[in-house]
Amino acid sequence: MKPKSRLSIGFLYDDTLDSTDGVAQYVKTLGAWLSSRGHRVSYLVGETKTDRLSGGRVYSLARNKSVVFNANRLSIPLLADRGAIKQALANEQLDVLHVQVPYSPLMSQIAINRADKSTVIVGTFHVYPAASWVEAGTRLLRLVLRNSLKKFDQIISVSQPAADFARKTFGIDTLVVPNAVDISRFRQTPPKDSQFKRHQIVFLGRLVKRKGCLPLLKAFSVLKETMPSANLTIAGDGPLRPVLERYIKQKGLGSSVKLTGIVAEEDKARILAGADIACFPSLYGESFGIVLIEAMAAGARVVLGGNNPGYSAVLGQQDKLLIDPLDTAGFAARLAKLLRDEQLAQELHRWQLSEVKKYDIATVGPKIESIYRRAIASRAKSRHN
Repeated sequence: MKPKSRLSIGFLYDDTLDSTDGVAQYVKTLGAWLSSRGHRVSYLVGETKTDRLSGGRVYSLARNKSVVFNANRLSIPLLADRGAIKQALANEQLDVLHVQVPYSPLMSQIAINRADKSTVIVGTFHVYPAASWVEAGTRLLRLVLRNSLKKFDQIISVSQPAADFARKTFGIDTLVVPNAVDISRFRQTPPKDSQFKRHQIVFLGRLVKRKGCLPLLKAFSVLKETMPSANLTIAGDGPLRPVLERYIKQKGLGSSVKLTGIVAEEDKARILAGADIACFPSLYGESFGIVLIEAMAAGARVVLGGNNPGYSAVLGQQDKLLIDPLDTAGFAARLAKLLRDEQLAQELHRWQLSEVKKYDIATVGPKIESIYRRAIASRAKSRHN
């Protein structure tokens, strides 16, 4: 049977689409691209205020509770509406159900088990552990999900570290297809010199321990001793903000450090584009590093990341772009080198401009679409035989 040219694709995600975290962005970016290709896209998600997204209907299928898992804040479904799940599946008549993995037995597993036998089920594995208990918990979750996992036609991982973790904990082999960014949304006209201070370092992210903003401040304090012209913008908010504010006051950095608070999505590209160094010194728990790609796409001069497996998957070909955030002296020296060495900065920037293309949704999207079609063809062939 020849696959239909226009597919009905449903994204299944236990969390909310009201957030801007990495998995939500994955769903929104891929959904928007597929919709632009003429496919019928819908979103079967946890408790969410949005009712339409990227041309498709959003089904809010559960009541969710906010929790901290793997050093991330997310929401999990506590009470799924089984009737609403059944109705959503009936309405959409899905060719493909694309599940975000790991998933909850209290919502997504119900939808997977109720999906029509003709529906192809594809998953994307997003997790890399921040602590040993996360690995133990994921192994336990595998036991709960084992029957529904057998229903998947293909599972993707967003990076090799995520794929290794999927194999170790879920016992599954996955195909690595990276996270994607719509580069056209982030591409910026180079900012005028008058818009941004010289020697500008930018951090963008949630102010939590894992993201490494305090180690960045400590390295910046050392940097200021030899480079008084350096400036730091901290864009984002979170529970660590009072600690950062106290450190800034204690070290007398107030005139050189700006805390912006929460940044609107439409302002992210502008802030990143003005960076001499866009710095993301995350300590652990990263499966990929979509913010690195966003900074590259926006045109940040140099993108620097913490040397963790997820960020290494993106920046590992250029070891000068990876730092140990807890080595304060080494961190400060790397910042100084990248700010002073114009030739090195230009070489790294050229590499970034070339490298970022492989993460563009225009590159990644067709790979996902091809996976859908191969799975549909394989399913049809099995039925025929």
